[in-house]
Amino acid sequence: MFRHRGKSRTLQHNLKLASLLSFVAGIVNVSGFFSIQKLTTNVTGHFAYFADEVIRGNFSEALVYLLYIFAFFFGAFASGLLVELVSKINVRFINIIPITVEIIILTSIAFFGKDAAVKNANTIACSLLFAMGLQNALVTSISNSVVRTTHLTGLFTDLGIELSQIFFYRRPDQLKRLQSSIKLRLVIISFFFLGCMAGGYTYLLYGLLSLLPAAVILVFGLMYDNLKIRMVLFKRKYIH
Repeated sequence: MFRHRGKSRTLQHNLKLASLLSFVAGIVNVSGFFSIQKLTTNVTGHFAYFADEVIRGNFSEALVYLLYIFAFFFGAFASGLLVELVSKINVRFINIIPITVEIIILTSIAFFGKDAAVKNANTIACSLLFAMGLQNALVTSISNSVVRTTHLTGLFTDLGIELSQIFFYRRPDQLKRLQSSIKLRLVIISFFFLGCMAGGYTYLLYGLLSLLPAAVILVFGLMYDNLKIRMVLFKRKYIH
């Protein structure tokens, strides 16, 4: 799921990656919004808020939204940097380190109480945006820009284009590629929505502790990858 890169990736690898990480992004999206009323998985809305505050002359508020934008950017930058640095030391850990950083961020924020969350709203927003920038850059890199999990605007655009192409593409190879791509996008959208629902319901019961399931899911993803590689090595050593 995380380990396969380049030509070795299949649709099944991307479906597993998309379902897991889009579900996490959905949880973060709702948990962040419910707790501090801020967008915490993408920066599109923050550009509008930034422009609005600049036009109104509220430059201190505008600076906050600019900070949110750069938090997401620095998350993506840090992800790329970590992947390149770690690959020179041990290629087995290039995906583990960024995901571990995301797990630490989500787990840390999960233990903010309601009052502490309100008092530290900007810190929480920047931290979650950094984590989502980290995740989005990593998944983009792993999947060769096929999977993106933190926002849906581009997905709905691509899905609309591809659904329209079904009426015109008739060659079996074209239809197969289209169907695979449509299936992947529907999985991402569905699991993001399910993550939003699960995150919202859990937040109403437990507050920001709703982020803990997202962290646990990421841990499960790393363990799943590690178990699979161990099984492959075991088969090569003792069965073949």
